[in-house]
Amino acid sequence: MKASRIAAVGIVVGAVAWVASGHLMPHESAESRAAMRADAGEQKLFRVAVIETKLAPHARRLVLSGRTEADKKVTITARTGGVLTEMRVRRGMHVKKGDVIAVLSDDAREAQVAQATALYNQRKAELEARRKLIEQGSLPKLEAVNLEAQYKSAEAALAAAVAERDRGVLRAPWDGIITNHSEVGGASLAMQGAPVAQMVSLDPMLAMVEVSERRLRGLKVGDQAEVRLVTGQTATGRIRYIAPSASETTRTYRVDIELKNPDGAIPDGITAEVSIPMAPVPATRVPRSALTFSSSGDLGVRMVNGGAKVDFVPVSVVEDDQGHMWVAGIPDGARVIVQGQDFVREGQQVVAVPAEIAVGAAR
Repeated sequence: MKASRIAAVGIVVGAVAWVASGHLMPHESAESRAAMRADAGEQKLFRVAVIETKLAPHARRLVLSGRTEADKKVTITARTGGVLTEMRVRRGMHVKKGDVIAVLSDDAREAQVAQATALYNQRKAELEARRKLIEQGSLPKLEAVNLEAQYKSAEAALAAAVAERDRGVLRAPWDGIITNHSEVGGASLAMQGAPVAQMVSLDPMLAMVEVSERRLRGLKVGDQAEVRLVTGQTATGRIRYIAPSASETTRTYRVDIELKNPDGAIPDGITAEVSIPMAPVPATRVPRSALTFSSSGDLGVRMVNGGAKVDFVPVSVVEDDQGHMWVAGIPDGARVIVQGQDFVREGQQVVAVPAEIAVGAAR
């Protein structure tokens, strides 16, 4: 009986103590609850790393892939009949303008020159002898016209015979290198029009590229360009030619850069990378990783505005500079997000910290 009473008294005392605790213990104030809610809200804000960008004029470069091309190439063909009797050059040989490359068989061309020369001398002597008689009145003046016509005809025949003889000797039209030639004795009487040798001129050398219609603007003849060959060689030249019309198949425009090549070190037909400096444009340098896509698929960057909210700015690429990009469209002094930009959306409240601090905290 006493045990039950003791238990009842203990329950009553516990209940009284619990009720009294609500009056004796301090209550949370409205201000403290608001502060706690504010602290909880700040902890939920996403933290992003930003850099402050600067708008500056950037001299961009147009980089294109192309190939080298000899300035002049020619196939030397026979202009008369005969057999190829002598070849005075070999493949890879340097020749000067006017050097003899090959000789065709005579085929009586020398005899025709001798015959034409004899007739020419005869007509000339007759004209000079009878001209005195005409001046003295012994012969009619009409005779002088006939003699003059015969003399001119003989003179023309001699010139034609000499030209035909000279066609049997093939000469270099300009300085260059022999790239191929025919074999001696391999020709027939149908030699006229047949190829005898091929030659190329390596100085100057051309670097040829194809430029799209969007990139053509800003290029002009005389602009400087840098050329890097696949072999590692580099050269500097100037734009010599810009095609006035586009290719029907590729819709691109041919651009030729002239390169000095006095020693022939730059070969013909080798792959080349051409870099052409363009006019400077206002642009901002940002890390390549800062570029992202909006929900609508536009390329741009996310930045933090003055209200600590995220904005998206579409950009256009000016130049790709390995780890960084030069882009247009970012206002001067903008705080561009470089870490965390893919985890936030436009209008979201964030906590922005300088990128240097964020990197230090990560380390």
